[in-house]
Amino acid sequence: MQPVSEFKSKSGLKRILSACLYSLDGLKSAWRHEHAFRQELMLFIVGAVVALALPVSSFQKLALMGVLVLVLIVELINSAIEAVVDRISLERHPLSKNAKDFGSAAVLLSCMLAGATWLVVLFNRFY
Repeated sequence: MQPVSEFKSKSGLKRILSACLYSLDGLKSAWRHEHAFRQELMLFIVGAVVALALPVSSFQKLALMGVLVLVLIVELINSAIEAVVDRISLERHPLSKNAKDFGSAAVLLSCMLAGATWLVVLFNRFY
């Protein structure tokens, strides 16, 4: 029998509550320690206010805010990758660099998608 993590032993509502608390801990930690996450969160707040104020459909508002949430999600995953790599070793290694670069590239692609989405919605609305 494989060893089971103590975190996996919870079930039902206790598991859901624990997962929510872990998620809040992750968001707090990202806010405290990840400068890029703070910047992107501020961008999300401004973007959400602008999106809600724009004279576009509800679906377009959702798309505009959704791609900004996607950037936050990918940034959190990138930060998790960086934390795991740094936890394993602070030594410079090509595989560690690849892992961090892949995470960074994922953030870049999500930002490009967000920018393209905003451009398309704004262009279709105002031109």
